[in-house]
Amino acid sequence: MSTFKNFEEIIAWQKARELCKKVKPVIDSMKYSGDHRFKEQLISSAGSIMDNIAEGFERQGNKEFVQFLYLAKGSCGELRSQVYRF
Repeated sequence: MSTFKNFEEIIAWQKARELCKKVKPVIDSMKYSGDHRFKEQLISSAGSIMDNIAEGFERQGNKEFVQFLYLAKGSCGELRSQVYRF
């Protein structure tokens, strides 16, 4: 496994956390035509990035960690795609 003692030390997780902190206020400030489901999708996909990094790390296996990093990358793509719908 890695030399990290906990997932909070992983720079990618730290960056994902920063992204989450920035996404919600932006979403809250934007005008939506009552599309709360879309708003929740944006928040959820942003949160999935950091959550998948953390979950993969906690499984304590390199193969599973890599698999969850790919899931986090997928969530990044999902969020980027959703942002194009603004």
